[in-house]
Amino acid sequence: MNTVRTGFRPGPLALALLVAMGLTACSRGITSTPGEAPNLEKWVAEVKARPAPPLDPLPVMQQFETFEYAAQGMRDPFSNAFTDEGGGNGPRPDAARRKETLEQFPLDSLDMVGTLGKGAGVIALVMAPDKVTYRVRPGAYMGQSDGRVTAVFEDRIELVELVPDGAGGWLERPATVALEDQ
Repeated sequence: MNTVRTGFRPGPLALALLVAMGLTACSRGITSTPGEAPNLEKWVAEVKARPAPPLDPLPVMQQFETFEYAAQGMRDPFSNAFTDEGGGNGPRPDAARRKETLEQFPLDSLDMVGTLGKGAGVIALVMAPDKVTYRVRPGAYMGQSDGRVTAVFEDRIELVELVPDGAGGWLERPATVALEDQ
């Protein structure tokens, strides 16, 4: 039988020789005696001999004026300024009055669609967003701002709303709901 060698295989002696040469070459840089590295020792001595760089000066502390808060007699800024106690003698919503059906809808969502009757007995027909038509007479309430109907005409409904004035009181504001154009 003939065997054919296809690759080079170093013998164990050649491999040991290569490893020994590699370790000898590396060991010269690793192990050194004090006499072999004078440049390194010189450089370390120079760095240690240099003076340390100066530190930045501390920032100057500013003196602040003292302030004494003396507002014990004033209104508490965290209390509710819009309570019912501070308002004065102007108009106020009647908290005991039972709310009517049309007061659950915003005034701008209500449409006047017609009238019934003539003269002083005119009744307005108002369609709400729930697609139900309601009868409205003077004295009725509609809208979410305590709007009281003051007059009903063939082309409009006039009412007065109560809105907060921002200082604990209430203001009367006139409003109108006009007949819807067909």
